[in-house]
Amino acid sequence: MLKIPGKGRSKDEVFERLEAFRKDDVDWRSGRTWAYVYDPGPQAEEVIKRAYMMYLSENGLDPTAFPSTLRLETELVAMAASHLKGDDEVVGNFTSGGTESIILAVKTARDYARARKPHIKEPEIVLPVTAHAAFQKAAHYLCIKPVLVPVDPQTFKADPNEIRKAITPNAIQLVGSAISYAHGVIDPIREIGQIALEHDLLLHVDACVGGFLLPYFRRLGAPVPDFEFNVPGVTSMSMDFHKYAFAAKGASVVLHRNKDLRQYQLFTCATWTGYTMINATIQSSKSAGPMAAAWAVLNFIGDDGYLEIARQVLDATQRIADGIEHIDGLRLLGRPAMNLVAFTSDTINVFHIIDEMKTRSWYVQPQLSFGGSKENIHLSINPASVKWVDAMLADLRQCVELAKGLSTAGGDDAMQQMLQQLDPTTLTEETLGQMLAMAGIQGTGLPQRMAAISGLLNTLPPAVAEKLLTVYFNDLFRYSKPS
Repeated sequence: MLKIPGKGRSKDEVFERLEAFRKDDVDWRSGRTWAYVYDPGPQAEEVIKRAYMMYLSENGLDPTAFPSTLRLETELVAMAASHLKGDDEVVGNFTSGGTESIILAVKTARDYARARKPHIKEPEIVLPVTAHAAFQKAAHYLCIKPVLVPVDPQTFKADPNEIRKAITPNAIQLVGSAISYAHGVIDPIREIGQIALEHDLLLHVDACVGGFLLPYFRRLGAPVPDFEFNVPGVTSMSMDFHKYAFAAKGASVVLHRNKDLRQYQLFTCATWTGYTMINATIQSSKSAGPMAAAWAVLNFIGDDGYLEIARQVLDATQRIADGIEHIDGLRLLGRPAMNLVAFTSDTINVFHIIDEMKTRSWYVQPQLSFGGSKENIHLSINPASVKWVDAMLADLRQCVELAKGLSTAGGDDAMQQMLQQLDPTTLTEETLGQMLAMAGIQGTGLPQRMAAISGLLNTLPPAVAEKLLTVYFNDLFRYSKPS
């Protein structure tokens, strides 16, 4: 059992230990990590960290005690609203990230329906299968039924006809993405907006990934359709600052068309013996550091700086998409509207390609098959990655050739059929542990090559894969003495 040290350690020892902890982390500063991190470069990083530390101890819980936090938040929201073509009626709040923004948008829809449509007892939200998993998380937390609908199998954009068919008398909210994370494409927001108006439903546009950068791509001549508040029917939007505005995590905003809608986002409680609680977001006490860092980086880089970053990233994205299309055995999944690219193969096990890329110090992200989207490789292209485009494509071409000589299957037909028939409700923890062992997982450690694990997860029914991962992560987040 780990205990608090009996005697405090020196500053040097504390920081030496902290530095040692991250020896196995991905090397995101190299620009060879194509996921998770959004790197604006050392000058902006310095500004971000200084601003963050200036406001580290200020508490965003009560803006009457810290009016500086209110000014930071309202200025950030105003800039976001303007960026997304909102008028003076648009309001919003700063959140810890896209997931919190999405949960708040779904809560708003639920509580709005409770007030305006009290006959709805079992509310539903209609989600294209490409909508971010955070919507299903919100539905899980808020006791709402998610209704998943298929998307166009070629473009991977939401299909308005499928959305229309999925609407029942219990529907309270529609969702569209700009962009959807998995394939980097923009849903037809104007068409979905019209459906929302026809059925008197709220429409949330998830622009967590694309909302900041897409307007710059449009200014550079890219064919970016309208997805913002100028689209009739759009009632709320989410946009992350900690992605392509390059703010420190976590920094996002949730925006509503007017304050009449936003009131359903708020939580107020006077029925306890402490201070009257009024929260605009899920968090109560929170550091103002992320707000200050977001404000600082927007002011430091500025509109002209972001436009130049967008120019470089757009060019890199086009070169990568074109390069992938010229590699024998690979094909794009949808033509990306932004700097997120998904590609797959019909003849090669893409999980082997990922392992081979790792041996060359490239981190690329696997995505499993679901809803008509084949298992694939996902790239997020950042400014720090631009210099590596040619080198990455050259290594990718070699890794594809190496992967051609490795197994393409996830097990024989009999094994796959057996796995597909598994019932998640009857699986014991022992059985799940045996399945993990089959994939090469012992304890909480992971093998160097992950193709077998990814292949297993890709073959399993989603409900079984979810249960398997729950067992693994339930063990992972538990202290064990380092060997």
